[in-house]
Amino acid sequence: MWWARAMDLGLAGAAVCVQGGSKGMGRAAARRFAADGARIVILARDRAGIDEAVAELDGLGAAEAWGVSMDLLDPATIDAAFSEIGDRWGELNTLVNAAGPGSNLTTFDQIPDREWAEAFELGALSAARCTRAALPLLRAAEWARVVNVSAHSTKRQTATLAAYTAAKAAMTSISKNMSLALGPEEILVNTVSPGSFASEGFKTGMRMMAADRDLDPDDLYDCMEWIRQDFGHPAHLPRAGDPDEIGPVIAFVGSRLNSYMTGANINVDGGSDFT
Repeated sequence: MWWARAMDLGLAGAAVCVQGGSKGMGRAAARRFAADGARIVILARDRAGIDEAVAELDGLGAAEAWGVSMDLLDPATIDAAFSEIGDRWGELNTLVNAAGPGSNLTTFDQIPDREWAEAFELGALSAARCTRAALPLLRAAEWARVVNVSAHSTKRQTATLAAYTAAKAAMTSISKNMSLALGPEEILVNTVSPGSFASEGFKTGMRMMAADRDLDPDDLYDCMEWIRQDFGHPAHLPRAGDPDEIGPVIAFVGSRLNSYMTGANINVDGGSDFT
């Protein structure tokens, strides 16, 4: 891949945990960490997805790759996962919190309380819980970074993404507070906010559309056309992003090379009017 080894991020041998790393943005980030020779542990619910991701990371050159199955809605499994990481590595340089809630594409008045609660559990509390559980390992490392993956939609409302957007906005706020609280320990905490990326979940949504739209989910320009038609959110660029275009951004923010940026929210959205 063109981005592999493009810059030395100081990640060779680093201990990296990617929560939500079996698919989507998390997996894209894990690929970049692997290409730089990091040790990587994937945390996700689906064992088959974890095993598939680990096999890919091994092939990309990860110094070590393994995975732990856990449920982000069950705090006990989160604590158990980080206990296992502690037993195996004793430290953690980078934690990426990439998992997030899905969306049923309904307006706020049609979302039941249980779905609001689950969105906040997955989209915000999961990052707080995982970071809290990881803190002893982050503190034990020579250098430490936390990267929380939010969403560009927190700055541009969509009627049918109410719970998702609210949860991601909460994550962005939590990240800022984490950076304040952990700054004196020089544990850097930042947020990366993707715009429209053609992840597998995104493509699945496109495939569910009526066939008469004649849009190809595997074409990045068609993906952006879908966004324009259904959500009215075109970017300055005429296409959606490929997940492998955000992986290097997350990896840099979570690397030793990023030595002074903390508390930031980085848009990776193909261009917008938001900063």
